[in-house]
Amino acid sequence: MPELPEVETTVRDLRPHLIGRTFIAVETLVPRMVRTPSPDAFASGIAGRTAQTLDRRGKFIVARLDRGAMVAHLMMGGAFRWAAPGSGDPVRFTCFRFHLDDRSELWLVNPRTLGGVWLVDDASEVVGHLGPEPLDDDFTLEVLKRQLAGRTAPIKPLLLDQSIIAGVGNIYADESLFIAGIRPERPADELTDAELARLHAAIREALDKGVRLRGTSFDDYLNPDGSKGEHQEHTNVFRREGKPCSQCGTLIQKKTFRGRGTHYCPQCQR
Repeated sequence: MPELPEVETTVRDLRPHLIGRTFIAVETLVPRMVRTPSPDAFASGIAGRTAQTLDRRGKFIVARLDRGAMVAHLMMGGAFRWAAPGSGDPVRFTCFRFHLDDRSELWLVNPRTLGGVWLVDDASEVVGHLGPEPLDDDFTLEVLKRQLAGRTAPIKPLLLDQSIIAGVGNIYADESLFIAGIRPERPADELTDAELARLHAAIREALDKGVRLRGTSFDDYLNPDGSKGEHQEHTNVFRREGKPCSQCGTLIQKKTFRGRGTHYCPQCQR
């Protein structure tokens, strides 16, 4: 967390407040979260730059500036909050406080301080390794097959590999595999064409649902206006262990698989 739907919601919410605005200054309250350049160079380098576009690439937020780009990764529990002029002091766990030219502020909040920011000449320096975007029109079934071709690893960790598909994390991997009716431990090279077709559709369905419901707020994640997403109220399997499957009534199970908590229906998923 956050994953693609949460980051997409954040970007959509922030665009009206950030595009065209100039950064006046930034208070770097957790310097070690600056990945490049140095914290001092980041603070001095961001001042005076204007945001021209704001986009998402995988789980990264990319603000293209009049010179270069600022890239941010929220990691576990991270969130951006927009504060109107006169909103007062930042909320607890604010790690960066960006001051904008209309006297509004942008706060990067992260209780675990695991996220990071980059100031680079080109965003590809940070996001160039990512795989295809699963909600783009050109993410076809053939693209998915090509990304998984020859891979013998279990399907769930492959879905979490950002070089294979960008933006899918633990929540939406579990949800996608449930929708597709596939067990998380199934080797990718054993999936049939029919199963791959179901998985392709399921990934898009699960992510679309997450975006439509404005993300998942199980833990610390909030949207930029401080509101919670609604997806956590509508999951099929994630964090529903011990509850009946909505399709068959079998109790949802949870196990640790490859170091990640994994939720599935033992009846519906084969």
